Amino acid sequence: MTVIRPYGDTTGDGMVQTSFTLPMPPGPRAEGAALQLAGKMGIHPAMVVHSHGIGEGFTFFVVYGSVTHLVDTDEVEVEERAYPLLSPTEVNGAIRARLHRKLVVMGACIGTDAHTVGIDAILNLKGFAGEKGLEHYREMDVANLGAQVTVPELVSRARAARADAVLVSQVVTQKDAHLRNTRELAGAFREAMGEDRPLLVVGGPRFDPAMARDLGVDKVFGRGTTPGEVASYLVSALLPDPTPDPALLPDATPDPALLPEESAA
Repeated sequence: MTVIRPYGDTTGDGMVQTSFTLPMPPGPRAEGAALQLAGKMGIHPAMVVHSHGIGEGFTFFVVYGSVTHLVDTDEVEVEERAYPLLSPTEVNGAIRARLHRKLVVMGACIGTDAHTVGIDAILNLKGFAGEKGLEHYREMDVANLGAQVTVPELVSRARAARADAVLVSQVVTQKDAHLRNTRELAGAFREAMGEDRPLLVVGGPRFDPAMARDLGVDKVFGRGTTPGEVASYLVSALLPDPTPDPALLPDATPDPALLPEESAA
């Protein structure tokens, strides 16, 4: 099946649940407004299953109902992983064999973002989701600068350390702050270092992995990314395997028409 519908109580019933806030005090009129909005969103019939005031003049709603929209899975476009996942042993081996020195990685949260949970999950030894962070990799020299690092400071520190890769986590996303900060980051490194800049990698729960080119960085990771995925990407991007893929080699089978004729016995 490539055409599907949402599922709530029974397969294909089209039931969905959504939440939102309206700038109205709680009460019947606010619930009526919520149902009107749900109807305009294509949810019909809709039910307000939960509502409560969240401060003076605002109400939070949870609405449940049915939609008629269909999803064609053949038309879904996502950013596919274009590199193999490597074990820590394979990552260390690739760095040792191809770089002949430690891979220098620097990470930080920039701007006013004080949430280090993302960058800590990738860099710190304790890691995330059962995987050790990049500090666990013997062939990596990792520096975690922490939170609220200014872009000029990060550029200066990365240049001084001759960083191969700079990892930036952005959790605060109000008014697209993560996008503005990332564009500022890319512009500052481009202006300061040009083509010699390090690999720029950003990540956070509200990033779309397909936005890397638009943001001016090399790679964007979304929520749920593990240290192993990041380590594998760094090896793929910075240390491509010199061994050619047999599938990409020209056919070595000689053309019989080009072979010299056998001499008569």
